[in-house]
Amino acid sequence: METTNDRVISENVDAVALITINRPQALNALDQLTLQQLDAAISVIEDDPHIKVAIITGSGSKAFVAGGDVSVMQPLDPLEARRMAVDVQELLNKIEYGNTVFIAAINGYALGGGCELALACDIRIAADSAQLGQPEVNLGIIPGWGGTQRLPRLVGSSRAKQLMLTGERISAAQAAQIGLVNEVVAATELLARAQELAQTIASKPKMALQLIKEAVNNGLEMDMNRAFGYEADLFGLCFATADQKEGMLAFLEKRQPKWRDQ
Repeated sequence: METTNDRVISENVDAVALITINRPQALNALDQLTLQQLDAAISVIEDDPHIKVAIITGSGSKAFVAGGDVSVMQPLDPLEARRMAVDVQELLNKIEYGNTVFIAAINGYALGGGCELALACDIRIAADSAQLGQPEVNLGIIPGWGGTQRLPRLVGSSRAKQLMLTGERISAAQAAQIGLVNEVVAATELLARAQELAQTIASKPKMALQLIKEAVNNGLEMDMNRAFGYEADLFGLCFATADQKEGMLAFLEKRQPKWRDQ
């Protein structure tokens, strides 16, 4: 199934969705309409019980998402700017904390809000031609869509500060070195690799995928003792699922499991 809302294209094949930011003439910059359509696409995916994994990428070869649309942000007053930041943070939280596993297929510039969109995803695969960065300081602002919080948690505070304080772009290879992206592949192989990874993840039981996301995301905000208790709670919850029974029985019977996603 394919859904096109002008600036966001969503295609579903079995348990994998592909979301394409479709504004190549503006390097896929995120204006209000694009953000609204992205929010709607993510909501549809989250409500679909059959979809386990979603890939987010950008249209064309130049940009994943080059950032927020500066022409939209420039005239905002302080209250309007704060409201926009809160709204986009809520959108990106739907990606990070939702039940679907999100993979960013970074096909070009992932700058500012584009980098923040990628940071909200669970896994990031980058084309070897991609460039990433948080250049907001060059506009007299700070990252406001989660970048000051997600980036240091991912790459460490010192590296994150350097990227944000200088506004410099880094290559995909440099991003991989600091843990900002998981893999770097040739641009011509990017979507194929993202699809391959998505299919591998989609072949797993849905409840276990969801609980892994919950355990990692929520556990990172706890001290270790509380996090261990939380992990044990979710581990126990797995034993209330049909797929735990099937998975362990299949292992003992030396056969492939038949997941029911229940």
